[in-house]
Amino acid sequence: MAIKPTAAKKKTVAIPQLGWNRIRPARVVLVSGSEGFLADRSIRVLRDSLKAKDPSLEISDIEADSYAPGQLITLASPSLFDEPRLIRATNVEKCTDAFITEVLAYLESPAEDTCLVLRHAGGVRGKKLLDALRGGLGDGIEIVCAELKKDAEKFEFAAAEFQTAGRRISAGALRALVSAFSDDLAELASACRQLLSDTGEEITEATVERYYSGRVETNAFKVADVAIAGRYGEALILLRHALASGADPVPIVAAFASKLRTMAKVSGGRGSSGQLASRFGLAPWQVERAQRDLRGWSDDGLGRCIVLLAETDAAVKGGGRDPVYSLERMIALVSARGEPTGR
Repeated sequence: MAIKPTAAKKKTVAIPQLGWNRIRPARVVLVSGSEGFLADRSIRVLRDSLKAKDPSLEISDIEADSYAPGQLITLASPSLFDEPRLIRATNVEKCTDAFITEVLAYLESPAEDTCLVLRHAGGVRGKKLLDALRGGLGDGIEIVCAELKKDAEKFEFAAAEFQTAGRRISAGALRALVSAFSDDLAELASACRQLLSDTGEEITEATVERYYSGRVETNAFKVADVAIAGRYGEALILLRHALASGADPVPIVAAFASKLRTMAKVSGGRGSSGQLASRFGLAPWQVERAQRDLRGWSDDGLGRCIVLLAETDAAVKGGGRDPVYSLERMIALVSARGEPTGR
């Protein structure tokens, strides 16, 4: 009789795994994950915290992919004045064998008053070191900086920027800001900082429009919002303005897909926005927005738009001869809420 293979057991993580905004001093801090902006920010917060505690902090940097043997022990050795140390090791996902060997040896007895930060952006290189760290060697912590892929995660990030600063921003302004800078978290954070530094009043949609009118107006989600609302002429103007400004047709179709998929999920759903958000993996504001967008739509109309959306997606990715015509045809049907017209 064939023996059924057993699933490999997941290794237990023995150290605290914290979000990027909960970083704190420890003898060893593993900063993992592919979101470089959050990783850089968390390491900067740690540096500022240690520097505030002791201005004599000595800061050193190691590039793990070009590591010279003996470098770590030299930097971690006590100095004449016994200053605290922060040692930052980057590119650990591309580290040398010597780096792995010497860090593993260091973790057996980490230096006093020294914080070693290991930045690993992902991949299998250095797995032996990561397993040892996560198993408790060195008594460290892990700061997880995963990429923020969902709109809800980016919305929460931007909301936290204003909340931390003690400033009010309307939900509409927050949505407009996230939509305008959804492709780049660093740009989104920069836009939040600019609004915080340049404006004293509550930040509204009008404020965002005033500062980022070009970015907001040509944004793919703006085109989708206007079309879904049934404003065909305005949607067409926004589309042509976006294309003339250098926008690519593919993300425009992706914006429509995101909106229509959310509408399809919410359509016919029963329960509060919080319950539906939990069920479908959305934020409550996304559910409420989809419910408003669905007014005047039929299930058949939504289905027709989703079918045409798939055809348009194929057309703009090389399957059609005229991507712009395909986009305009899709906008016409969406603006008509899926009901056939003579356009």
